[in-house]
This record gives sequence, structure tokens and C-alpha cells, in this order.
Amino acid sequence: MKTQRILTFVLALAVFTLTLPATQAARVSTTFFLAQTPGYPESKLSFHGLIKPKVKNAVVRIDVQLNSGWTDTRLRTRSTASGAWKIQTNITALETKATYRARITVGSKSYTTKARSIRVKQVPQITAPEDLIALTGPGGRIHGTDVSRWQHPGDKPIDFVKMYNAGMRFVMIKASDTRDDADQLALKYLLMDRNAAQAAGLFTGYYHYTILPNTTNRDAVIRDAQAQAQKAIWRLSSLGGYTERDLPYALDLENSCVAANGSICTKRAPKKLVTLWAETWMETVYERTGRKPIFYSYPTFLEQSMVRSETLRQYPLWKAQYGIDPADPTAEPGRKIFGCFVHSWSTGNCSSLWQIWQYSSCGIGERYGVASSRVDLNVFRGDANSFLQLTRGVWSPQSGDYLPVNEPTTMLITSLKASSTDKNTSVKVEVRRPSNEPVVTGTVAFKLAENPAARVDQTPVRDAAGVWTLKLRNLPAGTITGNVIFVDQTGTHARSEQPITFTLTQGPEPTPKPSPTRRPVAPPVDTCKGQIQN
Repeated sequence: MKTQRILTFVLALAVFTLTLPATQAARVSTTFFLAQTPGYPESKLSFHGLIKPKVKNAVVRIDVQLNSGWTDTRLRTRSTASGAWKIQTNITALETKATYRARITVGSKSYTTKARSIRVKQVPQITAPEDLIALTGPGGRIHGTDVSRWQHPGDKPIDFVKMYNAGMRFVMIKASDTRDDADQLALKYLLMDRNAAQAAGLFTGYYHYTILPNTTNRDAVIRDAQAQAQKAIWRLSSLGGYTERDLPYALDLENSCVAANGSICTKRAPKKLVTLWAETWMETVYERTGRKPIFYSYPTFLEQSMVRSETLRQYPLWKAQYGIDPADPTAEPGRKIFGCFVHSWSTGNCSSLWQIWQYSSCGIGERYGVASSRVDLNVFRGDANSFLQLTRGVWSPQSGDYLPVNEPTTMLITSLKASSTDKNTSVKVEVRRPSNEPVVTGTVAFKLAENPAARVDQTPVRDAAGVWTLKLRNLPAGTITGNVIFVDQTGTHARSEQPITFTLTQGPEPTPKPSPTRRPVAPPVDTCKGQIQN
């Protein structure tokens, strides 16, 4: 395949402040980017930005400045539920300079960004879509990376143009997480990265980081997987769905620990239930979006923490294994020196049916336009045509696919165990949606009825989607009355609460623990030793 090297040109950022109608937030701001993007059959001019706070369905139009003044280009779009917007159009000129501005309409109000100019450059002609996918990775493979909050130290943006010019052609972006706090950080940087990466010429994929539920009930495992799949679908919907520049969503499943004491895992999910959870998540996302999601893990986990599954074998595998150099054209992940890794994607010759190989976590960030010192490196298995097969099918969300706002909830206290002041009081809580499915986001807390502002020593432990064990400590002896409250800081599900009353007897006073003996500090470990750092 003939490989073209394309230079991408990006213009600066414009920020402006809007004053919205009283029904909207008082003030919002938007970013405004322009970029010349590699495309077929001509290169593209990309306009994109992000409205904050997010405004759905704001109308965005682009004006161009000509000799006669400002003229409407008739380029239009609407902002997605996340407040993001993007417009792309073909460039048919070969060498020119142009000035543009964006006009944003919210309700009956319209606002205009500052004018920005871009110089369009003539680039080598692309004769087929495959020419967008250069074989610039080690071993003549398609090169890619994956990014998350760790590639944004100090909130610094990623220079995706530099990444593209360094040979990268795809980037997998962390888009969602089981934990609500980590999920909101993922959303923050997803909105920074997705349109910017696509405007620079990169294909973008997404991944969901998984914490498995602490339950051995099959039905609860299925409900949890469906709820976490719902979170991924809502996230994709907030972006406007899949485009022709998108790779599928991926499931990041690499840890079977469901209970821990500090850094020590005290309980792991059974292998059959780990596999059932993964099958359910993958099938749910596939059914709802029409694209097969990708499964991410590493060989030891696949072999030791899961059972073989013909269902999972039907999905693309993104496998992590470091210390093997993909510059060797015969190299691939998942090989043992002796014997085979046996898992769902294993073949009879000790190989495996992998699609993407994460071959290093120690790529030099600066080389790829990343502010962090390290970045993951990946290669794709196959040619440009097989890569483009993953982008087939443009999915647009329907009304029911969008994230609810303040959706009503129902709480049920399923058990309450209380005895004495020296032992934890344990409250089992379930919170459900109007459909009787478990809530997807949120947490629970206990407040004293007589003094709701008082601090209570407590820990909510997530057992599964919508199921928590609330552990209360250091309460006084006597009859305790209060309320268990469900709150969701994302605003997806509405608050609900249930009153509870229990009695504690006075337990023995705890014996003071001796001060721990200080242990010598171990020298730092070089986690990049033996890894590829190109």
C-alpha cells in the first residue's frame, strides 16, 4: 500500500463568554478550534469546540470573511448533550488563507466568537481511504496509543498534531469508569481529546474501566454488567454517537479483586462470574450500538481469572503484553517460552486472535505530543482495510439513549445488623430506577435524625450496581434514629431516603494498639525496565 505523509495544520483557540436567557445558566463559554484534517478524496477543514456549562442542541453556524464582508457558509450543526460540537467540510482549494468565526444560538440569543484565520496548504492527494492509515508503527504495523487523565498533568492539552506527525493513526481514550469520581474525570478529558484528535487526522476509540461487583449471585452480576454497559452507552450518546472516525468502545477488564484490605486483595470474583459479567457487558453494548465492542486485558488474567467463552471469542481482542518488540515481524503478544496461554482467543498453535497489541506503557510522551513522561504504545494487527472495518456503521443515539436528569429512585433497606458499640453496624441498601433496574451512578450515606450535620464515621461499600453495604462505626450506645440517603452528584438519579432505627449496647473499650515498627523504605522500582521506550 502506498503510504502518504500528510501535514496537518491547526489554528489557535478562541474563547468567548455568552449571556444566556434566564432559563439557562447565567454565563457559558465555548472553545473554537480550526484544523486542516487529512481526508479522502480531499483534505477537510474541521471546526470544533465545547460549550461550558454544557448546552444541548445549541445551533452552531460558520461564517467566512470575504472581500464583501462576513458571509454565511451554510455550514450548520447542533451541540451534543455534552456541549461539544464539530463541523467538517471538504477543502477544494490548494493554497489560500481564510478567516472564519462561529455563531452560537441558544434559544432566541445568538453570540459570535472572535475571528480566526487559517492558511490552507496543498497536501499529497489521497486516492483511497486506506491511504489515511499509514503503516508507520514498528514492524510495518498501524501505530496507536491510549490516553486518560494521566496524559494531562496540570490539565495540559495533548498536541494531537504532533502525535499524528509522529506516525500515530489511532488513539483509544478513557471515556467511562465504574467509580463515579474517576468517571467524571474521564468525561472531562474525553471532551478535551475526542474532537481534537479527530481534527488532527487520528481515529478515536473509547474504553470503560471496570470494577467488578462483590456478589456471587448470577442475576446480580448480570444486572451490574448491564448497568455499567448503560453508563458507556450514555457516555457515547452524550458525544452524539459513533462517526466514521470512531473505533468501537472497549471494555477494560484486568482485575478480579472485589474486596481489599488496603493494598491486599481479600476476595476475588469466581472465574465463571467474571466471564459472565464480560459476556453481558459486551452483548449489551453490541445490541444497543450495532458495533462489536473490543475486549482489553492481558494474557495471565485471561487464563487465570476467566473461563473460555465462545461468546467472547466473537469480539475483537486488545491484548497487553510488554517486553516483546513488535519491530520483529513475527512478534505477537501472548506467547510463553514454553507452553501456551489458554483462554477464549487462543488458537491451536499457541497464538491468539488479537486485534490490537499494547506493547509498551513506556512510550516517551514528549515525542507524541503528550505532557506526561510516559504514554502507552499500541499496534494494530492487519492492513488498512481491516482497520477501517472497525469504523463501519455510524450509530446515532435515540431519545432513550441519553443520560436521564434527576430520574426518580426507590430505596429499599434489605438488611440491618447492629449489636454493640465496638462492632460495625451494617446496613444493606438497594436503590432502583423507575424501570426497576439498578441505578448506574450515585452512593449512599447515613445521617442522624436529630443532627443531620453531624459527622458519622461510615463507609459505603459498593457490592454491585445499585447495591451497597453501609458500614457505621463509633456510634454511642442507645437507640439510634436516622436516615439512609441516596445521592447522585452527577444529577442522573434523584435523591431518595429511608428512615432506620437500631439499638447499640455498650461494648468493651478498644485496647490501644502499639505503634507499628518502621520498615526500611524499599528503593524505587524501574517499571520501564525491559520495555520498549520508542
